[in-house]
Amino acid sequence: MSITENLRTLLENNNISYKEVDHEAAATCEISAQARGEDIKIGGKTILFKDKKGFHLFVISAQKQVDSNKVRKILKTQKLRFATEEELKEICYVERGALPPFGKPIYPYDLYLDESILYNEKIAFNAGILTKSFILNTQDYLTLIQPQYCEFAK
Repeated sequence: MSITENLRTLLENNNISYKEVDHEAAATCEISAQARGEDIKIGGKTILFKDKKGFHLFVISAQKQVDSNKVRKILKTQKLRFATEEELKEICYVERGALPPFGKPIYPYDLYLDESILYNEKIAFNAGILTKSFILNTQDYLTLIQPQYCEFAK
C-alpha cells in the first residue's frame, strides 16, 4: 500500500472525517496552501531530522520556521542535519515536500509537535504525494498521534 492509502486507512479505521484535495504538484508550503484554498498557518510542515541516534519527525505550522538550535536542545545533540532527498525516498517513500505529519504507525520515528499546531482548528498536509492533500480537525489528528509536545519555532 502507498503512504496515501495507509493514511486514508488510518483515518477511516478511526472514524476520522477528512477532506481530500487533489491539486497541481505543490512542493512548498505556500504553493500547497494556495492549491488547497486554505490559510498557510493550518499547514502541517513535517521535517525529518537525523542525529547520531537516528531519524526524528518534527511538525510545525507551515507559516513558521524551525529553529535548529531548539531542535538540538530537544534531542540533546550537537550533530543534526535534515534528511536528504534520497533518505526521504528510501525510508519514507516520499519526495521532499510530501512527508505527512505522522510517526507511528505510518513511520517508525518519534514525533515532535510544535505548539503552533495546537492553535489551529484544522491541519492540512500533503498526503505522501505532492498532488494530494488531506485536511482534518486538529483535535482528531491529535487522537491519532503520540507526539512529544514542544516549542521549536523561531
